[in-house]
Amino acid sequence: MTIHQAYQGLINALEGLYGTGEARSIARIVFEDAFGIFSFNQQGAFSPEQETRLDDIANRLLAHEPVQYVLGMADFYGLKFKVSRQVLIPRPETEELVHWMLEILDEKALKILDIGTGSGCIPVTLKKQRPGWEVWAVDISPEALEVAQENAVMNRVEACFQQQDILDDSQWGRLGRFDAIVSNPPYIPEREAVLMPENVRRYEPRQALFVGNEDPLLFYHAIARFARRHLVHGGRLFFETNEFNAGQVAELLRNQGFGPVELKQDLSGKERMVAGRWGK
Repeated sequence: MTIHQAYQGLINALEGLYGTGEARSIARIVFEDAFGIFSFNQQGAFSPEQETRLDDIANRLLAHEPVQYVLGMADFYGLKFKVSRQVLIPRPETEELVHWMLEILDEKALKILDIGTGSGCIPVTLKKQRPGWEVWAVDISPEALEVAQENAVMNRVEACFQQQDILDDSQWGRLGRFDAIVSNPPYIPEREAVLMPENVRRYEPRQALFVGNEDPLLFYHAIARFARRHLVHGGRLFFETNEFNAGQVAELLRNQGFGPVELKQDLSGKERMVAGRWGK
């Protein structure tokens, strides 16, 4: 079997499930990240060992497992991040949130906190882009923090990681004051789990996605209250939201005393980011 035949064979296998465009995108990622092959029309030999590995990858993909978990790696803001089923897969919308922060915040030395860091993609990227910043990150999951710490080492940045349940305000005193706080918290009501794509529902960590039906804004309320105590005067709070609750999150921040509050659309024109300044 040649490299081209193997590449085309993977696309053919995935097309029925993912569609042609997505199948081609996944095949490209597989060949680049798993095999280090960047030219797919080669007639060179694809070894039996490579075929065996490709079969295993294809079977997992056909079981709806996200390619990032299959390969253990995800791309984010031009960097590589290790991922496992203990952390969410970094998404393009979060890249846009990071980019917005880099546009708004001063380049001078700042102290930044990411709440619910998961893979650590936000603090690691911020530190990579702004080496003079001091970045902190917290998560309730020790397994997620282990992944985040590995990503900091892999990307050669220093960050402070701490296990903490942000809903438990008795733990808040363990953290100091910050120039900016950012979070992409759980915001999908449990009742909407059935509406999620199967690959998300089956493989990504539930506690990072879903919140109780009775208060979908639970984490936004808690983090806003935390930010009131832990932001410096003029400090900023950044949230990622979904397109249906961005307005509610913005109103929540106004009610908590933040202002001005800004909503920002993602590249698809959906309101997916909210930011507010503490101390008018």
